Amino acid sequence: MKLQEEKVFKDPIHQYIYVQDRLIWDLINTKGFQRLRRIKQLGTSYYTFHGAEHSRFSHSLGVYEITRKIISLFERKQYKEWPKEERMLALVTALLHDIGHGPFSHSIEKVFQVNHEEWSKRIIIEDEDIRQLLIQVDGQFPQYVVDVLNKTYDTSIVIDLISSQLDADRMDYLLRDAYYTGVNYGTYDLERILRVLRPYQGKLVVKDSGMHSVEDYLMSRYQMYWQVYFHPVTRSSEIILRKIFARAKELYSNQFSFSMLFEPIKHLFEPGFDIQAYMVLDDPFIYTQFYFWTKEKDPILSDLTTRFLHRRLFQYIDFTPYEKEKLEEIKGFLQSNGIDPMYYLEVDSPSDLPYDIYRPGKEGRISPIYVLNQQGETIEISKQSEIIVSIMGRKKTDHKLFYPADILEEKSIASTFFALVKGK
Repeated sequence: MKLQEEKVFKDPIHQYIYVQDRLIWDLINTKGFQRLRRIKQLGTSYYTFHGAEHSRFSHSLGVYEITRKIISLFERKQYKEWPKEERMLALVTALLHDIGHGPFSHSIEKVFQVNHEEWSKRIIIEDEDIRQLLIQVDGQFPQYVVDVLNKTYDTSIVIDLISSQLDADRMDYLLRDAYYTGVNYGTYDLERILRVLRPYQGKLVVKDSGMHSVEDYLMSRYQMYWQVYFHPVTRSSEIILRKIFARAKELYSNQFSFSMLFEPIKHLFEPGFDIQAYMVLDDPFIYTQFYFWTKEKDPILSDLTTRFLHRRLFQYIDFTPYEKEKLEEIKGFLQSNGIDPMYYLEVDSPSDLPYDIYRPGKEGRISPIYVLNQQGETIEISKQSEIIVSIMGRKKTDHKLFYPADILEEKSIASTFFALVKGK
């Protein structure tokens, strides 16, 4: 059902985001989707790039808009291989693909063994407001959305629009993250890419004349990962965030008497918590809990939360993670000086972070990018592009050791610490 009057969101990336369907408008106005306004798209990156305050809400609208533009182009050009009956499924999945993100996006997933994709699927099926809207289309419609997210839906081109190496998700977050971090690395010609996309033999392909635009897009991804997403200051803030939750979880398991522990936080520490408890959690809620934890009796939890709230981050130094004996020696040195290495030392590598560049054949079920030549053949893009081969061939690493420089200085042990790290 169409809206009587088209709704419009003003957007810094796409200029305008158009909503013409009643279902899309109603989904946007559910509590579950509005919650995404209170979750930062880039987690703790605002500590590195102060403008990175944008939300999962704006990104989700952007993914929806790119998907809408692609489908509109297919329908306007009357491509017979585009299944028109899949339009609403693609739009809904684009809108809801990130609805399961928790506070600070990816940062807490490792500690609590939660996966935002799994929570997205659960919310789509279990949240009554969202489910009631979806079953108005079809009783099985919520499951169809989940099938697309699972990459098991029968029509693979719908999956490609939402989750592939050239999907609406990646196309939006690169431009949006570049804009809000104030860098130029993530910019590329979106309109040109949209013009050369085609539905072909059941999948999304790129016309060969647009290959250079896709190369530019992939180079933008490569630069954004190393200059923004893998920035060591951001990694430092994420490490402290993870250690806060790890410490709180340990204390809870040991029946520590918290002076203040909000009920929804307790559910995080227990297996099998439901979506009602999960959907209360957002960034402001966690900030509030952290404020109370700065006053906790446990000195580690108090110190870590104070560090996080006031940006007293760990410093970092290059370190080879394979030197296990050296690492154990460093841990022992900290322990002997009253510093718990479990919470005040971390070896971190970008390969552990939840981003990818472009490695066809190594991305599980994520479809690679295919180029359609003039003979009607589809060729995986790295077989056509030397630029992309050069990106794929590089296994760049950036291993760093993160440590509390201020504590080392206070204890007058910094010089000894660095001598151990450098093997002197």
